[in-house]
Amino acid sequence: MEKSRVVLIPCEEYEEEQIYRGLRDGLELLGGLSSLIRKDEKILLKPNLLKKAEVEKAVITHPVVVGAMIRILREAEYGDIVLADSCGTGTTSKVIAGTGMDEYLKKYSVPAIDYSKGIQVPYPQGTQAKSFVLPEELTRADCVISLCKMKTHALERITGAVKNSYGFVYGKNKAVGHTMYPSADSFARMLVDLNRCVHPRLYIMDGIVAMEGNGPGSGDPVPMKVMLMSRDPVALDTVFCHLIHLKPELVPTNYHGEKMGLGISRSSDLEVMLPDGKEISLEDMVEQYGKADFNVDRTVVRNNIWTRMARALNLFQKKPYIDNEKCISCGVCVNSCPVPGKAVRFRYGKGKPPVYDYKKCIRCFCCQEMCPRKAIQVK
Repeated sequence: MEKSRVVLIPCEEYEEEQIYRGLRDGLELLGGLSSLIRKDEKILLKPNLLKKAEVEKAVITHPVVVGAMIRILREAEYGDIVLADSCGTGTTSKVIAGTGMDEYLKKYSVPAIDYSKGIQVPYPQGTQAKSFVLPEELTRADCVISLCKMKTHALERITGAVKNSYGFVYGKNKAVGHTMYPSADSFARMLVDLNRCVHPRLYIMDGIVAMEGNGPGSGDPVPMKVMLMSRDPVALDTVFCHLIHLKPELVPTNYHGEKMGLGISRSSDLEVMLPDGKEISLEDMVEQYGKADFNVDRTVVRNNIWTRMARALNLFQKKPYIDNEKCISCGVCVNSCPVPGKAVRFRYGKGKPPVYDYKKCIRCFCCQEMCPRKAIQVK
């Protein structure tokens, strides 16, 4: 079996020329742009635009990474390029406004698309999902490039290449998806189907400054000083896991991604390359670029009679909770809750912090993802 190649690009900071050279060299190690994209194809760039946030907080893909990739495409004379995401809150143009990403788009004449219509796209070969509601503008693209961010995630442990594709689902259908696929495993299998359905040609991960802890929207920035590139999203996320000393098999998107044929997670079938064209072993990579104290959930989930009984009785499960001292009663958590009748609501009036009904809560952690004040934790 041919190994899945992941390119690791060391990068100390968001310096444009360094990032540009690193991405350019990485693309050559993956076969070059001409092997990935034809000149006459319509290209859609999909960064992680979860919500409006300061760039330094590591919530969104850094504008310099996006700008460097656009520059490479323009210098190679690719003409039809757009940028879009189905954001958690807000639209593409609103989330990128003032971040610097909008300036790069203006410089290289790349429009930011605010998705306007969703269409039902059948995917009968799916394992978990047989169809998706995708933005009409996305379905018109010939080639998708995923520009993801290295972050933690309350439900899936990490959000990387595979998880970034959830931004392909149109608008409020993402909330519906959480109710249809409420467990970490069912949600991961749906994500694998989604990646296979849309089939991005290239995945690039911005990990120069990553997010640890209460991710993907309320965690803490932490320097990892790397970018990762691959045509295989599972392999890329697996390398991410090794770098943060997290067993790859504990991440549902890795486990199901390999099982369902999206990519490779087995260490023996990975090939990690540096920009100079030299291969580096996983052991040496972890020693040189890894971070053992990266704050991520490494708890091993056991499946025995006691854990099954605890799940049935709704005991000892991850739950979101609100820090009343940080809460500003803005209602973002209430609005983002996908559960009919709401699992979190203003029980005591809008001037007081919302309250959870854990009997309704499906542990999708949309509330925690979207909280603008880091007032919601998971424990």
